[in-house]
Amino acid sequence: MLEGNYVAQEIGSKIRYFRKKKGMTIQELAELIHKGKSAVSKYEKGQIIIDIITLYDIAETLGVHTEQLLYNKPPEKFSRTLSNVPAFFRNLTQFYMFFFDGRNNTLNRSVIDVYDPTSENEYKVMMYMNVQDYNHYQNCENTYWGFLRHYDTLSSLELHNRDNPIEILIINLMASFLDSNEKWGLFTGISSRPLMPVALKALFTKIPLKESRELIQKLKISKDDFRLVKLYNMLTVTGHGDF
Repeated sequence: MLEGNYVAQEIGSKIRYFRKKKGMTIQELAELIHKGKSAVSKYEKGQIIIDIITLYDIAETLGVHTEQLLYNKPPEKFSRTLSNVPAFFRNLTQFYMFFFDGRNNTLNRSVIDVYDPTSENEYKVMMYMNVQDYNHYQNCENTYWGFLRHYDTLSSLELHNRDNPIEILIINLMASFLDSNEKWGLFTGISSRPLMPVALKALFTKIPLKESRELIQKLKISKDDFRLVKLYNMLTVTGHGDF
C-alpha cells in the first residue's frame, strides 16, 4: 500500500520536470490553470494532493498526456497477471526498445510505459525515444503515445508522435505468448532525416541493456537478413529474432 505523500511527491516531481522542459515558471503555470503560485509550488513539492480536474488542467497546459504525470508502480510492486496478457508482457509496466540508427551510427534506446487497459486486450502506452539517461527518460528526442494490442499470435503497437502528426509508428512483435527476456519486432514508420518511409528490426527487452559491440552487431542487418529479403522481397522478423 503506497502512502499518499509519496505518490503526491512523485506526481509533483513530474509536473516540475515538464514545466521546466516547457520553459515555464511556477507563476505562469499558476495563472494558466487559475491557481495561486503557492498552491502550484505545493503541488510540485507533494505537500498537497491534486484533485483530478486540476491534474487534467495541468497536463493540458503543459502539453502532455495525463498519464505522463501519474505515478507508475515499478514492476516488482505491481502485477499484471491477467490470463489474456501474453507471457512476455506479464508483470510489466515498462519495457525497452533498441535499434541501430545507420544514419548516424548510433544505438537508439527507447522506454515504453504501459498503463491500465482501455478495453479488452488493449493498453494505452507512452514511448520515449532516444533516451540517454534511464533515470530521466522523459528527457528524450521524441515522445509517442498510442496503444498496445494483444492478439493470439502477436502483439502490436500503434504510436503517434506527440509533436508531429505525420509520424505514425507500427511495431509488431511475434510470439509474445512465449516468455523470454528479449523479443524481436518489426518497426515501420517515417524517418525525418531524410523524410522517407522506413522499416527496421528492433529488440524489445524487460530490462535496460548496456551499449556493447555485441548488441550493436546483433541490431545491424546481417547477411542472412539480406538473404531473406532477396527470398521474400520484403522485410520480416520471426518470433526468434531472425529477419
